[in-house]
Amino acid sequence: MQRRFTLQALAAAAALAAAGALPAYAQSGGTIKVGVLHSLSGTMAISETVLKDTVLMAIDEINAKGGVMGKKLEPVVVDPASNWPLFAEKTKQLLTQDKVSVIFGCWTSVSRKSVLPVVEG
Repeated sequence: MQRRFTLQALAAAAALAAAGALPAYAQSGGTIKVGVLHSLSGTMAISETVLKDTVLMAIDEINAKGGVMGKKLEPVVVDPASNWPLFAEKTKQLLTQDKVSVIFGCWTSVSRKSVLPVVEG
C-alpha cells in the first residue's frame, strides 16, 4: 500500500511540475528534480533509510516507463541526520540551491514542524 501511494504521489507531483504548475527553475532540462529528505544517519536512520529506498525505487519505476509527460525524475537525496533543526536547513537547501519541484520526507511530526516555516515562508 505504501509503495502504491508513493508511486501515485510522485507521479502527481511530477505531473504538476511538468505541466508548469510548479516553478520553472525546478525543472532542469529534461528532468524534474525531486527532493528526498529522510535521515540516513542518527537514531531515525533505521526506519527512514527504507523510506528513502522506496522513493528511489518509485522514481526508477516511473523513469523506466518514460517519466512524467516526457520528463525524467531526478532525485536529490539529503541527510538531515536525525537532527530536527537540520531538517529546516536541508529543506532550504533543496528549495534554493538544488531547485527541487517537490520534497518527499519528514517521517516524524517534529521534522515536519521544523520544515513547515521554510516551506510556507
